[in-house]
Amino acid sequence: MTTVDSCSVGAPTAPWPSQRNRRSALVAQFGTERADLLQWALTTGDPLMDAVVTDMYGPHPGARDAFHRGIREGVESLDDPPESVKALLAHVEARPPYADEKLIERGAVAFFNNDPTVHLVSLSAGALVRVCESPSIAAVLTQTGRVVDGASKRIEQAGKWLLSVMTPDSLRVGEPGYVATLQFRLLHAKMRRCARNRSYDEDAHGTPINQIDMARTWIDFTMTSFKAEDEMGFGLSSHEIADSYQYWWYVGHLLGIDPQLVEGISSNAEAARVDQMLQSVTGPVISESALLAQATLSSVADVLAAQLRVPRSVSERVLNALTRRFHGPTSGDELGVPSTPVVSAAVARATRQIRRRRDALRQDEIKWDREQAENLAKTRRALEQPWHEFAGGKP
Repeated sequence: MTTVDSCSVGAPTAPWPSQRNRRSALVAQFGTERADLLQWALTTGDPLMDAVVTDMYGPHPGARDAFHRGIREGVESLDDPPESVKALLAHVEARPPYADEKLIERGAVAFFNNDPTVHLVSLSAGALVRVCESPSIAAVLTQTGRVVDGASKRIEQAGKWLLSVMTPDSLRVGEPGYVATLQFRLLHAKMRRCARNRSYDEDAHGTPINQIDMARTWIDFTMTSFKAEDEMGFGLSSHEIADSYQYWWYVGHLLGIDPQLVEGISSNAEAARVDQMLQSVTGPVISESALLAQATLSSVADVLAAQLRVPRSVSERVLNALTRRFHGPTSGDELGVPSTPVVSAAVARATRQIRRRRDALRQDEIKWDREQAENLAKTRRALEQPWHEFAGGKP
């Protein structure tokens, strides 16, 4: 059971955002304690990293160098760093009890059941498309000028980051996954600052990139992606899913997501219950959401065409079919994703074939271990080469 059931949040001090449902409705549906948690989460960003960014742009310009050195060499390497940097690094370096050496050393084992290209599809047509549905995220990207023209860059950043953090030993201080995660966290804080300096409506949407937005994105990188890969025939066992969620708890810790929102989730069913609560305060899809989703799919269609060596029109239709398969026809219509009945039928047949092949492969332990080792090797190669080479299908 997730720790959301036993949270202990004090009485919220910031007002309830007007476009995030009504507090009274949330009290009726989930109870006062959870409504308090939701109100706090809607009006809270990332206090530790926000303080670092404030120092970077304000009284302690040395915070920038201290931060970048600290994430590579650890807080103990710093001589008299700003208190904001010291507090942030002390927090992230203090591992929660579940994040033992075994967890860090082995990485996300089940992630390497599948080829990086499979993860690219579940990341884009699965996780990122659903992230686009959030009106507050769409509003932040609009304010920071990253709606359409930034789609390719977002996919590159998210793809490289995902492959990096899943790799064994990558979440130790100074290792690529750890460094990339803290850099992502810094980017979010800078975007939060940028949105606040422009015309982002905090009274309507709450704090930009708030705890609800971050937790919902965490759900999309876990539950939404796990389900998307299962829909393609690349599903995980219940044991593998539980292990994967535990690894993602630690990723959430490094990202600055409050543990009350995500820690303790160990199955898609538990994630779905938390997601229902998060979705209740997300708000309806807006026009910018459709633009974001379409730009995301368009950029990935280019990558898949090169990766799979198929015409771009084919990769586009397959992605559209998969997106509607992952999210359902209602979301597909809201995001302007075309219906492709013929391609959808072909995808369904291919999925059944993939599932049968995977089930047979799992029965042979030697072949299965070889499959995982090859997928890990492919991931390492993808991380070593420039993104344009990976996106261009170069080995």
